[in-house]
Amino acid sequence: MNILWICTDQQRFDTLGCTGNEWVHTPNLDRLASEGVLFENAYAQSPVCAPSRGSFLTGRYPRTCGPRQNGQDIDAKERLLPRILADNGYYCGLAGKLHLSACHDNTGRLMEPRIDDGYHFFQWSHHPQPHHGTNWPANAYNQFLMQNGRDYLTPDREDCPYVQTGVEEEWHQTAWCVNEAIHFMESARIFGKEWMFSLNCFDPHHPFDPPAEYLERYLNRLDEIPLPNYEEGELNNKPVFQQKDHEGAYDTKDYYAYEKMSEKDHRLIRAAYWAMVDLIDHQVGRLLDYLEETGQRKDTLILFHSDHGENLGDHGMYLKGPYFYENNVHVPLIISWPGKIPEGRRSRALVELTDLAPTLCEAAGIAPYEGFQGKSFWKLLTGEAELHLHRSSVYSEYYNSNINHRNPLAFATMVSDGRYKLVKVHKQEGEEGCCGELYDLEEQPLERVNHYEDPKLLNIRIRLLETMCDRMAQTCDPLPVRKSCW
Repeated sequence: MNILWICTDQQRFDTLGCTGNEWVHTPNLDRLASEGVLFENAYAQSPVCAPSRGSFLTGRYPRTCGPRQNGQDIDAKERLLPRILADNGYYCGLAGKLHLSACHDNTGRLMEPRIDDGYHFFQWSHHPQPHHGTNWPANAYNQFLMQNGRDYLTPDREDCPYVQTGVEEEWHQTAWCVNEAIHFMESARIFGKEWMFSLNCFDPHHPFDPPAEYLERYLNRLDEIPLPNYEEGELNNKPVFQQKDHEGAYDTKDYYAYEKMSEKDHRLIRAAYWAMVDLIDHQVGRLLDYLEETGQRKDTLILFHSDHGENLGDHGMYLKGPYFYENNVHVPLIISWPGKIPEGRRSRALVELTDLAPTLCEAAGIAPYEGFQGKSFWKLLTGEAELHLHRSSVYSEYYNSNINHRNPLAFATMVSDGRYKLVKVHKQEGEEGCCGELYDLEEQPLERVNHYEDPKLLNIRIRLLETMCDRMAQTCDPLPVRKSCW
C-alpha cells in the first residue's frame, strides 16, 4: 500500500462541490469522494496550525504532543506517523508545510527545525511569501523560483485591498508541491519502494491571492455571492476574544477588520478563497492522472483533509483564533483506495483528525503505537463496522495558541456530540465576562445565538460539561507505558 496524504491549510468543510458548495469548481475532489468515503463530521483538534498538525501527525492531542501553540517546538521524543512508516520499510516524503516547530525567522534559525520525523525526501516550504517574515534560504519553493528567474509578486487589486493577484499557476506553490509529489512518486515507482507522501500546500490560507484566471470566473456573478454569516450584535454575549477579533483579526486592530469592509470586499474575499480551492482541485487532478497513468492508483490510499478552517467573515471575523464555530474546526475529509475501500459512501460518524494516524497504521498492517490517543476507523472504511458510528463526541482545544491575545489570555476547549456543541472559556482567577458558548447545530446551524445561559438547555450544558471533563481527562499521556503492577 502507498499513501498519498494531502493536507491543505485553513480550508473549511463547505468548500467542495461534494459538500454542498454550488460555487466552487472541484470536479477532481468530488470524483475522489465518489471513489471512496466522504466524512461529513470530521473535526480538527485545534483551530490553528501547529497544534492541529502536531495532533494528526502523532495521533495525540495538542496538549499531549507538545505544540499547544503556534511558535512552540514539538518534543524531540514524539513519534510521527512517517517515522513509524519509515521504520516499517516505507519511503517517506514531504513537500510544503510541516509547522511542528517555531516558524518565524526571529528564532535566529535558518529553517524550521526537524525532529527524527521519518521523511527521507524533504522539500520544505512553510509559506510562499518571501516578504512575510520567514524569508529563509532553505525554503525550497523560494529556491525553485530563484532557479527559474522568477519573482514572487502578488499586487493588491485596485478595487479591493484585501485581495491580491497571485502568481501564475505554473509558478504557484500548490503546483510546485504537486510537481515535487510526482517527482517523488516516480522515483519510488522506479526503485520499487512502498511510499508515503505528505503534500502540504499553503492554500487556501490567507493572503487571498489566487491567480487572475481562477478569480475571473467569479467576477461576473460577484453580486450574487452570499455575504458572511453574521448578524449585528451577535457577539455581545460571546467571549471577548471574538469581540476583539471583530475589530481586527488576531486581536490586531484594523487587520482584516470586518466593519472596515464593504459588501464588495466581503464578496471578493470569498470569491478569492474559493478560487484558491479551485486551483487546489485542478492540481489534485494532476496527481490522480499520474497515478492512473502509471498503474499505481489501485495500490494507493489517498487521504484529503485540512488542518482547520477559516472564518471568512462569518460571525464578523476573518482568519482564525480562539473559537470553535463549524467554519473553524469542521474540515473536509475524504479517503479513497479502489478495491479496498467501497466507493461512493458518505459517513455521518463523528471522527477526529487524531484518528488518522492509527487508521493509517491499521490500513498498512502496522501495530498501533503505544502513545496513540486517536481511535482507528479502518473497519468503518472497509465496511466491517457501521458506517455512521465511531465516536460519541469530538473534542478540540485552544491553549493561548496565537501570539496576540494577551489581555486576557485565550484558553478554551470544545466538545460536540454531533447536535449540541459546548465551548468552555477557561478564565484566570478574577477574570469576568462570558464563560462559554452552547449551540444547537440541528435547530440553529448558523451558530449565531449563544445558549450557554439559557435555563431551558441547562441539562444539556451540564451533560456536555461532564463530557468535556471526561475528554480532558482522557488526554492524559499514555506514555511512558506501565511496566509492572507497582
